[in-house]
Amino acid sequence: MQKSESLSKTNTPKRFRMNLKTRETIAAYLFLSPFIILFSVFVIRATFYAIQMSFFDWTILRPFKPFVGLANYKELINDDVWWLALKNTLYFSIITVVGTSAVALAAALAINQPQVKGKEFFRVLLYMPSLLSVGVIGLTWVWLLNTQFGIVNYLLSFIGIRPINWLGDGKLVIPALSLTTIWWGFGFPMLIFLAGLQGIPEQLYEAARIDGARQGQIFWRITLPLLRPTLLFVTVTGFIAHFQVFGQPFIMTRGGPGRASYTVIFYLYEAAWRAFRMGYGSAIAVALAIIIIIFTLLQFRFIGRRVEY
Repeated sequence: MQKSESLSKTNTPKRFRMNLKTRETIAAYLFLSPFIILFSVFVIRATFYAIQMSFFDWTILRPFKPFVGLANYKELINDDVWWLALKNTLYFSIITVVGTSAVALAAALAINQPQVKGKEFFRVLLYMPSLLSVGVIGLTWVWLLNTQFGIVNYLLSFIGIRPINWLGDGKLVIPALSLTTIWWGFGFPMLIFLAGLQGIPEQLYEAARIDGARQGQIFWRITLPLLRPTLLFVTVTGFIAHFQVFGQPFIMTRGGPGRASYTVIFYLYEAAWRAFRMGYGSAIAVALAIIIIIFTLLQFRFIGRRVEY
């Protein structure tokens, strides 16, 4: 009798813990359910629907949508405009990701110095451009880069540089769009780098200084290796975002001059909403998604190989 009572006493807290864990799990899923429902309807369902559309000659103005199999993808492979748009997008993404990472890291290092006063003010100040919409940024930089009265050319005139047609020169338009995007978007990566810097133990820096290490050696041997996970996150998310660039070329150049700033999403917009070829536009979207996945895996392969997860 006493043995059975002792067993019941020991089992009761365990059952209570199990019931408590079950209730917490149910509560967690209830809180997550609005996001899960919206994500399933507007992302997962839309993704599979787009993949399905890419196998049809899906034209809005025609009620009948014939099945064409891989015809849209075969056309895409032979489409010179697609390859031009992909090259422009890749060029833009590389310049913008490298530039944004460098500027954001430099800003984070400057703000993180112990002798800097008013760090909170500078964080807010440098992050503020990220809060503006792409429309505001695009129109503002169209004026700043104007050949006749833009402030950028005005400042360059002080060092003897003649006015540059930033948005009208096919060789300069992508770097100009990248410059605009770097200024607009480096605030968020700066905060990420700042969080990474503040996670590095100060004892490592003190030990390096005691051993006589210079500031450059400390950066290359301590700071940068320990920031590798942060750098991986910034570059991966940056490439994913910038491969989908649309607003800047749409507002600032309309894809010009010629098609020098024509990007993949811009071409998708032209194919789907100008030519009403939804099937071909879906094929472009699927191809872009595959390319983004490949580049993401390559970044994990080369940047993340020394990262401990």
